[in-house]
Amino acid sequence: MDGVTVVVGLIMLVGLVGIVVPVLPGLLLVWAAVLVWACATQTRAGWVALGVATTLALSGVLLQHLLAGRHMAQAGVTTSSTVVGAAVGVVGFFVIPVVGAFVGFPLGIYLAERLKLGTHAGAWSSTKHALKAVGLAMVIELFTGLAIATTWVISVAATA
Repeated sequence: MDGVTVVVGLIMLVGLVGIVVPVLPGLLLVWAAVLVWACATQTRAGWVALGVATTLALSGVLLQHLLAGRHMAQAGVTTSSTVVGAAVGVVGFFVIPVVGAFVGFPLGIYLAERLKLGTHAGAWSSTKHALKAVGLAMVIELFTGLAIATTWVISVAATA
């Protein structure tokens, strides 16, 4: 195993952690690691792995948005509430290091929905649905990242 392969593996590991702890663009890192490896190895297996990784990444992102978006739309959570949640999450990330985004996003959703619906029960229900959708999106992204990493491992074994 050469140095590039080790570094690419470490980048993938960081990317997979970044999916679960959304501080880094996890799926992008996992895909970019395959790109770096394919460019470094210049083998048929590398290019095939990159093609499969690209297809998996695009499919995963599409599936994330379709399923999570549909889940939130069915629950009545509007795009404006999601944008408010994301904005408060970003502010929370800087105000309360490490956990601020996890506190800010649901708080932003709750406040936007509370203003829109006028009741605690409705706002809380919308917030729970939004959190379930975010969890679903995270699971899809994690499985996509793991599928890309598995593709890479198989390709590394094929070139060894």
